[in-house]
Amino acid sequence: MDLVMLLVLTLTCLILLSIWRQSPGRGKLPPGPIPLPIIGNIFQLNVKNITQSLTSFSKVYGPVFTLYFGMKPTVILHGYEAVKEALIDHGEEFAERGSFPVAEKINKDLGIVFSHGNRWKEIRRFTLTTLRNLGMGKRNIEDCVQEEARCLVEELRKTNGSPCDPTFILGCAPCNVICSIIFQNRFDYKDQDFLDLMEKLNENMKILSSPWTQFCSFFPVLIDYCPGSHTTLAKNVYHIRNYLLKKIKEHQESLDVTNPRDFIDYYLIKWKQYPEVTAKVQEEIDRVVGKHRSPCMQDRSRMPYTDAMIHEVQRFIDLLPTNLPHAVTCDIKFRNYLIPKGTTIITSLSSVLHDSKEFPNPEIFDPGHFLDGNGKFKKSDYFMPFSAGKRMCAGEGLARMELFLFLTTILQNFKLKSVLHPKDIDTTPVFNGFASLPPFYELCFIPL
Repeated sequence: MDLVMLLVLTLTCLILLSIWRQSPGRGKLPPGPIPLPIIGNIFQLNVKNITQSLTSFSKVYGPVFTLYFGMKPTVILHGYEAVKEALIDHGEEFAERGSFPVAEKINKDLGIVFSHGNRWKEIRRFTLTTLRNLGMGKRNIEDCVQEEARCLVEELRKTNGSPCDPTFILGCAPCNVICSIIFQNRFDYKDQDFLDLMEKLNENMKILSSPWTQFCSFFPVLIDYCPGSHTTLAKNVYHIRNYLLKKIKEHQESLDVTNPRDFIDYYLIKWKQYPEVTAKVQEEIDRVVGKHRSPCMQDRSRMPYTDAMIHEVQRFIDLLPTNLPHAVTCDIKFRNYLIPKGTTIITSLSSVLHDSKEFPNPEIFDPGHFLDGNGKFKKSDYFMPFSAGKRMCAGEGLARMELFLFLTTILQNFKLKSVLHPKDIDTTPVFNGFASLPPFYELCFIPL
């Protein structure tokens, strides 16, 4: 009897806890159906038709409501007005990628679809820029699509008017356009590599849409400890990844950085960015200074790229993100606020050095931020690594001299080689408080 009472008491507590989690006062989540302990609202959903279930809930709870997938609350936006308000009117606030456990386990937060934060922004920006470079919205991409349309028509013509399921063939056409952009060439519809890729992609779409995968999304622990179609998903992704790596290796062997052919070439060039910057600086040193004398400060005015690169390093590393604290010397009215004498003031230098209006794509290291259209050095009022005003760094002149002479003398004598591949270099600071402290790294200084 005591055991029965204990079980009843435990179940009651779990139910009360579930109701409390759903209560309006806790985080003020939108209303929704009361979740069951641990499993949430899963049994109130039709996992074979999620859309229908959400429509039914919206009729009861309105366009914004909360569901619990397992023990995790998820806010649902239903209908144009709610979706527009979130994704357009408040686009920045709603821009992060939500949890998708099955994909995260396989993809490890990589790629444009499932990555997060600055990594996602940089990949997306690179992708859009590269697509524009390859002709997105221009005639050459249109020509590519037109060619594929003609090939599709010819393939459909082979059916001789007999009944057929065109799903696979119709899926091949857009996939082939993407292959043309990535690999520079399309595939014949009977090409075995192409057929294998299409088979894996189609199978993965079915697996991701299956009730089992939805269930795994509610209870991610199942992914690690239970067999299921998610293991096939992982094998298919591994197959596709290996094929892409083979194509990347072929591109590496024939890469011409002055004439990129496709998406892979642009990506390889992006990987080589740091070595390319170093090579441009060394070329400028050879041309202006030569090998037989030491660099001097008079050389700087004739070395715009080197000067721009040094400025960009200082902007990019953001050494003192919040500056040293200031204080006001008297009561002061500032933007309709009254700040009392002695009040401590924190100035975010990081917000200035990473201002996207002044420095396009501020998260990307690009000496072009300090070069004009003619390749000449361009000053910027936003360049404040030494602070600004009355208390700017007294040693700025010495520091800038050291940076120029140390760097140019090193690159005059050595080729720098990282022990890591450029794509694997992580410049994220290990600490970002008073100062941005760099992570551990190793370089090889190879005599020239």
